[in-house]
Amino acid sequence: MTNTLDTLWYTRCPVPTGLGIALQQGWLEDAFRAQGTKVASLLESNDFATRESHFSHTVKNSVRHGGNIPAISAKARGRDTRVIGLSWADETQLILTTPESGIESVRDLKGRRFGLPNWKNVEIDFTRAQAIRGLENALSLEGLNVADVELVDQDIESHYSDQSAENVNGTLAYRGRTTSRARANNLEVVALLRGEVDAIFLKGVHGAQVANQFGLTTVIDTGAHPEPLIRANNGTPRTLAVDGNLLDNHFDAAVTIVEQVLRAETWAQDHASDVRRYLARETNASEYWVSVAYGDNAQTRLKTDLAEQSLTALQDFTDFLHRWNFIPRSFDVREWADFRPLQAALSTRIAV
Repeated sequence: MTNTLDTLWYTRCPVPTGLGIALQQGWLEDAFRAQGTKVASLLESNDFATRESHFSHTVKNSVRHGGNIPAISAKARGRDTRVIGLSWADETQLILTTPESGIESVRDLKGRRFGLPNWKNVEIDFTRAQAIRGLENALSLEGLNVADVELVDQDIESHYSDQSAENVNGTLAYRGRTTSRARANNLEVVALLRGEVDAIFLKGVHGAQVANQFGLTTVIDTGAHPEPLIRANNGTPRTLAVDGNLLDNHFDAAVTIVEQVLRAETWAQDHASDVRRYLARETNASEYWVSVAYGDNAQTRLKTDLAEQSLTALQDFTDFLHRWNFIPRSFDVREWADFRPLQAALSTRIAV
C-alpha cells in the first residue's frame, strides 16, 4: 500500500455472498487487523449519510457486495467506483397472485393490475426496478410487454436508511421503531391481499416466505428459467464494488478483500450445512427458507469472478435501467470492471 489505510468500510446485502461469510468467519477483520486497518459497517453507523452509502457509494475506502442496482446507479451518476468481482447465485424471482384472481399463467396478466413499490425519496428505487425487470422478463416469454398490464404504485415516503442496523448474533436486524419500515417493505403485499392489485413481484427468502404464509399462487419463477438473461436482475449477478480511492491508493486492500471472499467461497464448497446456517443469519430466516430460495446446493453458487456470462448480463441489466429511466445514462460495464485485484488474488491464492 502506498500509505496505511485507517478504516475499511464494508456493507453487504442480506443475501448469499462470499463477503458475508468472510465477515461472519472473522476472516476479513483478521486480515485487515494484520495490516493495521480496522473494519466498520456502513449499515450500523449512527450517521444517516454513512448508512446511505450502502445505496449511493459515497463513502471513501468502502466495499459493497450485494445487489447490483445501487452500484450501477452510483457509476451512472458519475461516482468513481469499480467492480472487482461478480457473483451469480440464482434465487427465486416470483410473480405472485391470489388463488381468487383467476390468473393461472403469464398470459393471464394482460389487462390486470400489477402492484409496484414506489420509494419517492430515494436516489435509486431498486425495489421498483427489480420488480419491473421481473415483470418485463416474464411477459416477454409470452410476446407481451409491460404496457399490457396496469401498473399500480404503492407510494412510500420514507428513506431506506432512516434507521441503523444492529448486529444481533450475526444477523443485521432493525429493532425498536420497526413498524413503519416493515410496512413500507410490504405495501404491495398488503395491496394484493386487499384485492387492490392482481399480482406483485417478490424475490429471495422474503418472497418464498410471503408466498407460503399467505397461500399465494406463483404465476412464474423467472429465477428458475434456463435463459440467463431472463434470470438477470438485481441479484444476478451481484457486484463486489469498491470506490476508486481505495483501488488507486490502497490497492493491496482491494486484493485482500478479494482474497478473503475467495477463501470464504472455497471453504463453503465443503461445508453445505454451515453455509445454510450462515445464510440463515444473513437473510434473517430459517435454513429451510434458505434452501427454498437459493437451492439445496446454495454453497456451490458462491463463486466470485468476472465471467463473461455475468458481464453480459450486467450490461443487459444496465441498459434496462437506463431504458426505464432509473439511471441517467448507460455505460460499458467491461470498462467499469477492474480485473487486477482478482488476478492478483488468484496468483497468490490462500490455502484453505
